[in-house]
Amino acid sequence: MNSKEVENKKLRFSVEKQLSDDAGVGRARAGRLKLPGHSKEILTPVFMPVGTAGTVKSITPTDLKQMEAQIILGNTYHLYLRPGHQRVERLGELHQFMAWDGPILTDSGGFQVFSLAGINQIDETGVTFQSHIDGSRHRFTPELSMEIQRALGSDIVMAFDQCPPYPATPEEVTAAMRRTLAWAKRGLEVPMKPHQTRFGIIQGGLFEELRVRSAEEITSLSFDGFAIGGLSIGETPELMQKMARFTAPLLPADKPRYLMGVGRPEDLVEGVRAGVDMFDCVMPTRNARNGQLFTSRGKINIKNAQYADSSEPLDPECPCETCRHYTRAYLRHLMVSKELLSARLNTVHNLTYYIGLMSQMRSAILEDRFEEWVKTFYRKQTNDVR
Repeated sequence: MNSKEVENKKLRFSVEKQLSDDAGVGRARAGRLKLPGHSKEILTPVFMPVGTAGTVKSITPTDLKQMEAQIILGNTYHLYLRPGHQRVERLGELHQFMAWDGPILTDSGGFQVFSLAGINQIDETGVTFQSHIDGSRHRFTPELSMEIQRALGSDIVMAFDQCPPYPATPEEVTAAMRRTLAWAKRGLEVPMKPHQTRFGIIQGGLFEELRVRSAEEITSLSFDGFAIGGLSIGETPELMQKMARFTAPLLPADKPRYLMGVGRPEDLVEGVRAGVDMFDCVMPTRNARNGQLFTSRGKINIKNAQYADSSEPLDPECPCETCRHYTRAYLRHLMVSKELLSARLNTVHNLTYYIGLMSQMRSAILEDRFEEWVKTFYRKQTNDVR
């Protein structure tokens, strides 16, 4: 596919190259995303580190820049509870507050509706929930979610949605899908700051007909990009990947596509294969703090005794600070001794691995060798060719 730039009042997105599957359907693609207020383009496919409470846990913005992170996430629900969105706005908005001058995407709080289901009540107009911090009661509506994100000053604002649980009946998924549509329309009525862009979210669970309906309805609205929500919430990886492959082509080809909350390295590979441009997940940072590290040869649990005397670097193919300067034995020592440095070094490595994985896939797409790259990736990870 020839480079085709699509411009609207909010962002510019261009597809540099798109590959096709055996059936001729457009799949893996490499693109460029330009957000207002930022001079540097985001090269896609891209992985976005998660900075839930205004920080990517255990590392600094300088670390993020050194590993070439292009865009990060903030969490609307958590920043609303503490330190409060109005305080963040008074202190220069989220970019200045956390000393990160790159793009920021904020989620809407919708996922917390799902993940904290035991302490919330959902109705047609919004969600009433108890704070996980102090038990205080709060009311979230699509309008409030937009107001919080406006105050935070993020570059990409996500629509407030309802993520149905897994498993769920078609009736339950349909109800969540209808609320997601209604809430998206209400949220669009709330004005944003001039630099802010908005993404809508497709729901529908694992029901193809509902995904089609949701995609038709949400993409008819004036969003700048679209996300696939409601996956990686308990279903098998195979089901998740199947639904991502089904849903991605339903989204406009001329706008960025975002698969929310996914996931494992192989899930990123299959998501790119499906035609997705943007990904996020807490897995690389959370697993780093628990001692599970991702390498070009598969996962390593650095707590294992087999690494106690290992003078090898964690991953000889990795350019990160951790792999250049420290041995597996030292990383294990830090982990089992519960030293704070362990979290930082492990996180630097895992995020460098994830960001590097996306860069490798982008290069492979542009050079027409993506499927060959995928086979090599699986061979190195599992000694199997997929």
